[in-house]
Amino acid sequence: MAQSGGRLKRGRGSAAAGAPAFAELFAGLPVAVLVIDPDGRIAHANAACELLLNHSERTMVGQPYDAVLLPPEAYSERRDGHGFSAFDVEIEAVRGPRVRVDFVETAVPDRPGWRIVTLHHAPASRRMTQGAERTAGARAAVGAAAMLAHEIKNPLSGIRGAAQLLRRDGEGREELTGLITTEVDRITALIDRMQDFTDTRPLKLEATNLYPLLDHARRVALAGFARGIPIEERFDPSLPPVLVDSDAFLQVLLNLLKNAAEALDGVTAPRITLSTAYRHGMSVRAGPGLPRQPLPIEVLVSDNGPGAPTDIAEHLFEPFVSGKPEGKGLGLPLVEKLVRGMGGIVHYLREEDTTLFRVLLARARA
Repeated sequence: MAQSGGRLKRGRGSAAAGAPAFAELFAGLPVAVLVIDPDGRIAHANAACELLLNHSERTMVGQPYDAVLLPPEAYSERRDGHGFSAFDVEIEAVRGPRVRVDFVETAVPDRPGWRIVTLHHAPASRRMTQGAERTAGARAAVGAAAMLAHEIKNPLSGIRGAAQLLRRDGEGREELTGLITTEVDRITALIDRMQDFTDTRPLKLEATNLYPLLDHARRVALAGFARGIPIEERFDPSLPPVLVDSDAFLQVLLNLLKNAAEALDGVTAPRITLSTAYRHGMSVRAGPGLPRQPLPIEVLVSDNGPGAPTDIAEHLFEPFVSGKPEGKGLGLPLVEKLVRGMGGIVHYLREEDTTLFRVLLARARA
């Protein structure tokens, strides 16, 4: 069985001199591996592949690739010399059942025509992923139900009781009608926050000078929810224009400042720091196969509070997760949603005795 680039003998893991010396490397892998020679014939199959395809390596070696395995439909459209991937697809083994796999084919460097095919058995991994998604979804649904029951049912009970008293004796109407108005306003405010979180309209991104927004957010905080708490500024004076939606960015700042102020309740010598920096070379990949995007603009909101409880620290940006007794769990998910809508990312960090929320954003193009 002459091959370009060398000769590979039949038999488990037996490679002749000059042939690709990778058979032994794949023998013990738990992932099914096929090695295909330049003529499209199977040169090696490891033990995991034998089990998956219900073929012994001895019967597969030397056979045309498609005589053993029928690849995914899109495989015929692949380009020669390039890799091919198909995830969560059904393939058919000639001697075995149809199986669902992640199918990945790659060329062997420096060995023209040689290819390696890996078959990742999909069901187990899919079940694990779907189970995690269902768990997160169930947690969110339970949280939503509990939040709605507590935050809407209770004020409605108060409204009902006040109305019953008004109907019964008509006394103290001013106080009772004030209670009704207050509770209705509270329900309305809650619904408004939920609507903000579910708003899917795209943000209007423009080149923006962040400093007026930072100053405005600081003054609002000091006049209201952060009254009496020092807010220190550490700004990079040369920060270039940033690509943001001004209203959305201001809401992000106010939510993070309010979160910091609430975390400082009961803390001796509370302190909030608002800082900016330009991080050269900072970039992230938006998804698999996508190019990295530069996000050099850093905005930090930090405080000297105790930080989030360790059991929820990794879930802070999930809806209805909160470490505060009266928390609704919508503030930080809204922050993450708005930052993501501006093409950025937000992280929670705990460094020594400091809690930090780091927002990374894109620089506006000249």
